[in-house]
Amino acid sequence: MKAYWIAHVDISDPEHYSQYTQRAPQAFAAFGAKFLARGGRSEALEGRATPQRSVVIEFDSYEKAVACYHSAAYQEAKRYREDWARAEIIIVEGIAPI
Repeated sequence: MKAYWIAHVDISDPEHYSQYTQRAPQAFAAFGAKFLARGGRSEALEGRATPQRSVVIEFDSYEKAVACYHSAAYQEAKRYREDWARAEIIIVEGIAPI
């Protein structure tokens, strides 16, 4: 079954954050990830206020999604995000096709 990263990100310094966005896609590509949503228009209907960016990334499996997060390539990219943005990232497994 497919799995998805769902991330909500608030950026405090877009210039420095761009160092992350230049590095992270290589980690995602190595695990066959596909962006389904990335920073487009959004609206919070319940819960916390709308984050600056919402991102949904699809992986072929839960294991690949988790492995990508823990990979050396992603952890290196993440270092460029941590001081310049606050992120909430969850991994959720998809449902079996009917």
